[in-house]
Amino acid sequence: MDSIESFKNQAGELDRIDTLSAFRYHFAPQDEQIIYLDGNSLGKLPIRTNALLHKVVTEQWGQRMIRSWNENWMGLSQHLSSKIARIIGAEPDEVFVGDNTSVNFYKLAFAALKFQKERNKIVTDNLNFPSDLYLLQGLVSHHFADHSINMMLSDDGISLNTKKIEEILDHKTALLTLSHVVFKSAFMYDMGIVNELAHKYNTLVLWDLSHSGGSVPVRLNETNADMAVGCTYKYLNGGPGAPAYLYVRKDLQEKLFNPIQGWFGHNEPFAFNLDYKARRSIERFAVGTPGILSMAAMEPGLDLILEAGIENLRLKSMAQSTFMQQMIYSHLIPLGFSFASPEDSQHRGSHLSLQHSEGYRISKAMISPKVGSPIIIPDFRPPNNIRLGIAPLYNTFTELFETVIRMRTIVVEEQYKLYNETVEEVT
Repeated sequence: MDSIESFKNQAGELDRIDTLSAFRYHFAPQDEQIIYLDGNSLGKLPIRTNALLHKVVTEQWGQRMIRSWNENWMGLSQHLSSKIARIIGAEPDEVFVGDNTSVNFYKLAFAALKFQKERNKIVTDNLNFPSDLYLLQGLVSHHFADHSINMMLSDDGISLNTKKIEEILDHKTALLTLSHVVFKSAFMYDMGIVNELAHKYNTLVLWDLSHSGGSVPVRLNETNADMAVGCTYKYLNGGPGAPAYLYVRKDLQEKLFNPIQGWFGHNEPFAFNLDYKARRSIERFAVGTPGILSMAAMEPGLDLILEAGIENLRLKSMAQSTFMQQMIYSHLIPLGFSFASPEDSQHRGSHLSLQHSEGYRISKAMISPKVGSPIIIPDFRPPNNIRLGIAPLYNTFTELFETVIRMRTIVVEEQYKLYNETVEEVT
């Protein structure tokens, strides 16, 4: 077991040589008494966002008013799409920004099942984000009654062997849908291998990138991906409830139809024709009038990712998660914690999951300390998962060191017993 002092010195040295350390100062708040490890749920506020939103509100909306649609707003979705495309390995005309992740997932899943009308099998896994599963259940209940959802089960609750995918796919499989990085454990699928397995049966694949976009390199074009959706309020730092994005490979766009035929998906939205005619571009997946204020707030977060470079962020993330993993094994596993993420950093995203029978009360003690300790903000996922989201744009090695030491103290001194078990609405 390495000593606490040894880890402390290592953290300090790694911070000293960190070439991305300056990006930390582009985010608020810069309070050294708060360690924020929940960027996998809601990214921090880029300081640039304040000035940008002030300009959009006071100048574009306040002074230019409706004229800003032609001057600034009509092309905003495409402008942001081109930046997201660079982050997820796609072409600008393959990405649409607008609506939320669930609506985008619904649009693409519906379109895929309609296109694959001779097939009636949907494949997913029990590691997938529950909202995606709810949407699939709704599609089967309300629109595709002859379809079945085939759920692959993880053996360990952490990962899923691709052999299970190979065994379950067949020529009746219309759609395979998975989270690229799993929300609880951070297990990351090999996108290229999965796409190749599915395409042997001409099965379409729909990826959820919500926990991978902005945290790991995503190579949609390189792996011949069909479709994807993702949110922008986690690692992309777009703000609470920020608009989501979707991706459709260029050659599939005119084969898939948006089931929600709103006016912004019309070929001539301002002609006000009474019959719908879909656009012949990725914009066919638009629906209604975009939320300009929330959309505009996304850009500073995207710019910071692009300035840092997703490959550089991935290298730092892997170094940070490995450092934290070593500390966890030395100082937390002996105290009843279990490591609930893949052991190899190559096979996980940018968050770590720990399990403990007192996981919820431990997380409460971290967030609301009663003994003058720093505030540390992770998140909790039932029944006993504490997720530690590492955002290399703003998290330091020293913060990770202090987090593990704080968790150790909470358990050794039984500080968690000072907290009740009442679960708050948002965890």
